[in-house]
Amino acid sequence: MRARSLLRQVARRAGTARDYRASRSGGADVAVFHEFHAPPYGGGNQFLLALVGELERRGLAVETNRVSGQTTACLYNSFNFDFARLRRFVRDDVRMVHRIDGPVGVYRGFDDGTDERIAEINEFADVTILQSQFSLDKHVELGIELRNPVVVRNSVDPAIFHPPAEERAPGDRLRVITTSWSANPRKGAEILTWIDRNLDVDAVEVTFAGNTEQTFEHIRIVGALPSEPLADLLRAHDVYLAASRDDPCSNALLEGLACGLPAAFLRSGGHPELVGEGGIGFDEPEELPSVLTRLREELAERRARIHVPPLKNVGDRYLDALRG
Repeated sequence: MRARSLLRQVARRAGTARDYRASRSGGADVAVFHEFHAPPYGGGNQFLLALVGELERRGLAVETNRVSGQTTACLYNSFNFDFARLRRFVRDDVRMVHRIDGPVGVYRGFDDGTDERIAEINEFADVTILQSQFSLDKHVELGIELRNPVVVRNSVDPAIFHPPAEERAPGDRLRVITTSWSANPRKGAEILTWIDRNLDVDAVEVTFAGNTEQTFEHIRIVGALPSEPLADLLRAHDVYLAASRDDPCSNALLEGLACGLPAAFLRSGGHPELVGEGGIGFDEPEELPSVLTRLREELAERRARIHVPPLKNVGDRYLDALRG
């Protein structure tokens, strides 16, 4: 505790007069540090928009990227905010909760020092929220120590991402969709290339929605979409393909599941935890034809086994962490 108090003293001394004045006036129930973007954007941004919406629907006041004088709890997200600014607002009477995923170097496939910066800012945390057991285990494996870690999976906004009013049987061709905001090849580039070259186009049609540098002969590409049209597009398909590698808690996958799509998922990262019995896993792309055939045959059964943590329950878990 003494070392942590010293860190906070250093942080306060580094503050600007403007931030100091802001930190002494006003107040909110929760402060959230994150660089928010209007959708379409990455999964962490999508989740935090949903979480803030849930907290505000409960009548809680949420402020962003500042901690006012009467605010007693702060949630800061991974590395997606101004580290120096957060340091200026840290106080001993504010409970700090750090939400992280990763390790970032694992799912990106390269280490640029981000995980080291996350570990540094984690020193301010009272509690660390990770989004999957995979993520927690990987941090332990790499020797990255986190303060009081707990696992709380992501959720989605149920007003947007929900099953169709009426379930439809697949047509002559099974409709498969995969989505990704990031164009990182680890989001499934190798598997999509194999599909484009080998899948029976008379039996299966595949849509990719999002950002990619790849070109395909058979896979239909749709650009990145805002949340509402993306949800409509998901509900027009039968199966979600989760092809990313070492993804700790894919919000794209959760959105597909929430729209009633069983998943064909690469057994990697947090996918098995998220899908459970609501889909079928594979290790190599050569397994996909048989996996998709099984999903077509078991579609209703797999749909019934989909479970996405309700946003209300996830909000409860976050508030428990923030209130201590």
